[in-house]
Amino acid sequence: MSTNSKIEWTDATWNPIRGCSKVSPGCANCYAETFAERFRGVLGHPYEFGFDLRLVPTKLSEPLRWRVPKMIFVNSMSDLFHEEVPDDYIKEVFQVMVRANWHTYQVLTKRSERMSELLYTQLKFASKQPHIWWGVSVENKKYGLPRIAHLRKAPAQVRFLSIEPLLEHLGPLNLGGIGWVIVGGESGPGARPIEKDWVLSILDQCRSNNIPFFFKQWGGVRKSATGRSLNGQTYDEFPARSSAPISSEALPLILCNEGTFA
Repeated sequence: MSTNSKIEWTDATWNPIRGCSKVSPGCANCYAETFAERFRGVLGHPYEFGFDLRLVPTKLSEPLRWRVPKMIFVNSMSDLFHEEVPDDYIKEVFQVMVRANWHTYQVLTKRSERMSELLYTQLKFASKQPHIWWGVSVENKKYGLPRIAHLRKAPAQVRFLSIEPLLEHLGPLNLGGIGWVIVGGESGPGARPIEKDWVLSILDQCRSNNIPFFFKQWGGVRKSATGRSLNGQTYDEFPARSSAPISSEALPLILCNEGTFA
């Protein structure tokens, strides 16, 4: 777990799974793959197997040991709904989220059909939890719009879109039932361009639907130079967060393991 994430819209990351595989154009310049492959073959490193998909059950209990409530991006280095991740393991991950309910969890996937199906079945117990936010990635019309449709049909309390990297003008969106929208351009070597009109179109639709809007970045090869300002304003809007005390059940685990998470 990283307790000081550099991702603008979260506080921390939690990765009970490592590695993934490409499913759409949004994956072309995957930052997680680039990072992980740098350490392939480095004995003992968390990514000694590069970006090969691996379950990491030793990471499952980490949120229970975190005493201060955080916004947690779940699987920043993978996709929880990857086809090679067993249903039972996914269920274990959500059982931890339900138990450690003083945190807010941001679950993001490109495999929206599987997520939607599990929300009706094995994950029904987690579907209406207000501290678990369910999101899909959207990069273009062909792949992104069907994911929005799957998410809108899923039985979830808080639904969000991560429209990053935004690769084309999306046109009118059906935002019914969506509670938050993040937009951003691609960054790093080979970054594909983003147009201001594409972003403004989404902003206008969020305003019309009273949806919080978060503009992450313009991106580019040097994202620090292009910044986050849109029409002279920084958009850092979030949905309302639920709150819950640290449970007495979890306190013994926290006290025994304080300071051990990595």
